[in-house]
Amino acid sequence: MIHLPEEFKKKMKQLLAEEYDEFIQSYECEKYSALRVNTLKISIEDFKEIYPFSIEPIDWVPEGFYYPPEQSPGKHPYHFAGLYYIQEPSAMAVVTALDIQPGDVVLDLCAAPGGKSTQIACALKNEGLLVSNEIVPSRALILAENMERFGVKNAVITNESPDRLAVFFRNYFDKILVDAPCSGEGMFRKEPEVCKEWNAEVPPACAKRQLNILEDAAKMLKPGGKLVYSTCTFSPEENEGVIEQFLQQHDDFELCDIPHLNNMDCGRPEWVNGRRELTRCRRIWPHKQKGEGHFIALLQKKGDQVQKIVPINRKEKKNSGMNFYFDFEKKNLYCKLDGTFMSFGDHLYLVPDENLDFKGVKVLRPGLYLGVLKKNRFEPSHALAMALNKDDFIRKVDYSSVSPEVLAYLKGETLRMEGFKGWTCVLVDGYPLGWGKAVEGVLKNHYPKGLRINA
Repeated sequence: MIHLPEEFKKKMKQLLAEEYDEFIQSYECEKYSALRVNTLKISIEDFKEIYPFSIEPIDWVPEGFYYPPEQSPGKHPYHFAGLYYIQEPSAMAVVTALDIQPGDVVLDLCAAPGGKSTQIACALKNEGLLVSNEIVPSRALILAENMERFGVKNAVITNESPDRLAVFFRNYFDKILVDAPCSGEGMFRKEPEVCKEWNAEVPPACAKRQLNILEDAAKMLKPGGKLVYSTCTFSPEENEGVIEQFLQQHDDFELCDIPHLNNMDCGRPEWVNGRRELTRCRRIWPHKQKGEGHFIALLQKKGDQVQKIVPINRKEKKNSGMNFYFDFEKKNLYCKLDGTFMSFGDHLYLVPDENLDFKGVKVLRPGLYLGVLKKNRFEPSHALAMALNKDDFIRKVDYSSVSPEVLAYLKGETLRMEGFKGWTCVLVDGYPLGWGKAVEGVLKNHYPKGLRINA
């Protein structure tokens, strides 16, 4: 049984009244575990055919599935191949509310560790632009790893504060996701250690920060654009309260209905003495839905859509490593990548068509990382392997997910390889895991050291 803070229980009893007992009883149940299929790599139908464990569909997202708690899909080779993302089921509803369409220009403002950004990327289908931002450098690196494993081609990863980004992206984005840092009350069952950090002063402090973040996001949304504000907390101060304050200060925004989430609870305006329209928000409760606590609000900026207004212009940069890449491509790939190539030192990227000159912005990844120039030769990145499919590689070796070779490769071991020479993609059941280099009967392992498993 989770030991909930007494102040928290008192607060929830006042809010929920007759629902309180059922709410408290939900903490005696196990949390729900779920994964979301990466439709950039595999269809939902094909995934269900090859996935070796039992799964149950999630109501609010077609690519989401519950799995039994005794399973460990995060340790399966398909996870390393980026075929799915382990994600709390309620969190999947947030991107659903934003209704991303291919070609949209989207900002995920508080993006780490990447669950919602990878979901946005799947909805974009590698069209348009996704800017995934994370202010904490260590978390931004985790975000980059997850985006690379998913094979996302049209994302820029930044490491900035919201107010700094707002200087560069005025009226720029079609859609913005603000999954705001919060008190985490909705995650008490999933992460009991969060309980120890909670006290009654945390929600009001979070609400102040959340409103500031939302203000910065509003500056970056183009007229006619839509913004989703979400938290994983029950606190009215951080949820309906933040939206009420924001709307009081912004008559150029309005709350929208979220038709995709009609099966969820409505917002509670009476908890903050707010406007009736707050019922258009959505709440997910652990005693009502099969997931943890979440709050979602969909806002639209009034006015007709206009062209982007940005104070900086995109610049093409010469790429000394491009010829070495093209030589690598000719010798190792059947496909030819199209788009704008950009080099940063010896590192080469394929940047999205919507890409800007990010001078002054901390950019961790300006697009798809292709690789690095080393002593007049090109060495491909892990991200490049993960962004391609099996038919793109001239040399490849395909192992079963239960084969000892797959485990050995993920541990960083050298494999026996006869008949090949040069860069070779290692596949698991037809899906890329990463690179190896065949030399004199062996496949030298180029799986990134930081991603290797120990077991």
